Order: sequence, then C-alpha cells, then structure tokens
Amino acid sequence: MAEQRAVISSLPPDDQPETGPAKSLPPQFRRTMIDYQTKEPAGTIIIDTPNTYLYLVLGNGKAMRYGIGVGREGFTWSGAEKVSRMAQWPDWHPPEEMIDRQPYLPRFMAGGEGNPLGARALYLGETLYRIHGTNQPSTIGTFVSSGCIRLTNEDITDLYGKVQVGTRVVVLRATRPIPSRRPRMDGPSIQERHRASEPRRPLR
Repeated sequence: MAEQRAVISSLPPDDQPETGPAKSLPPQFRRTMIDYQTKEPAGTIIIDTPNTYLYLVLGNGKAMRYGIGVGREGFTWSGAEKVSRMAQWPDWHPPEEMIDRQPYLPRFMAGGEGNPLGARALYLGETLYRIHGTNQPSTIGTFVSSGCIRLTNEDITDLYGKVQVGTRVVVLRATRPIPSRRPRMDGPSIQERHRASEPRRPLR
C-alpha cells in the first residue's frame, strides 16, 4: 500500500486522483439514450471530439451518449480503428514520449482506483490510443489528454459491457478549432505534435 501511494505521489498534478466528495457530472455529460442518425451500423462507437461526446450506436435511430474528456490541442485525431484488446482495471505503462518529458514518472503502475486509466480500457488498433476510465472525473467535457478518450469509471464500465474486441471506433474530424482547456504539465514537443497529426500510423 505504501509503495502504491508513493507511485501515485510521483504522478504529475493532472494525473493525481481527485480527492474530496465526488462531484456530479454536468447534466449534458451524463449517460443517456438519444435520437441519433448515422450510417454506421449498430454497435459502432463514434467519438465527437469537439463536442466531447461518445456515442454507442444502438440502431433504429438511437444511440447511448456519454460525456468524455479528449485530446488537448495538438493531440486530437480522427479516423477509424477497431478495439484490439479490452482490460479491467488496466495497468499503466507510460509511453516513451511521456517518459522523455517526465523522467520522474513511474515506468509501471498497477491497476486500481488511483491509476490514470481507471476501471476499464479499450485499446484501439495498434496505436497507443485508448478509451478508458479516469481517476479525475471532473475532466469530463474538457480537452486534457494526450489523445486518449476518457470516461468516468461508471460510464466506461457500462460501455465495456456493451462492446467487444473488433468493435469499430470512428473518431470524427473536428469541424471547428479545438480549444486548449486545462493545460497539462507535460506539453507536447514539436515532434510529438507532428506525430499526433498522423494517428493512423502505429505509434511505437
């Protein structure tokens, strides 16, 4: 337990678990079924980055809508992937790019409530992008991540139970500029911003 606390304390402020009474999500970001017209088949996940929503297409003009946190400026992306792996309370291995910027980060963090990946994770293709939970639910509705899509732990658990490996994930192209909200301590380098603009290539 002491070792886990030490690992958590080494995280940058924007990855530290939130403390204090849990805050309710704003009404517009609470999970709800809505009318939603799309050509994508039932079972598809659609990410609306500029509006910070994730839709699970249900068919018959309906979808389940979830509020999400998305990539900050320079880390947004668009395209289509498939869920390649699913994990419950996933371990966190910070990518090399993040370690380069923050060498004090842990190289490994076991899954748990303090873990930045939260309760569940859906891995997208061969990229480093994931749809996952969060230890900071107040970031839902903001542009804060390095390209991953985050939901509350309750919502990612709900979504996890409704999809499977092979599920199609469509990230819509932004139709308006993405604001930079809540800047993080680990800002991207020029090289990383360039890589982030090419999401379809595997990130190693």
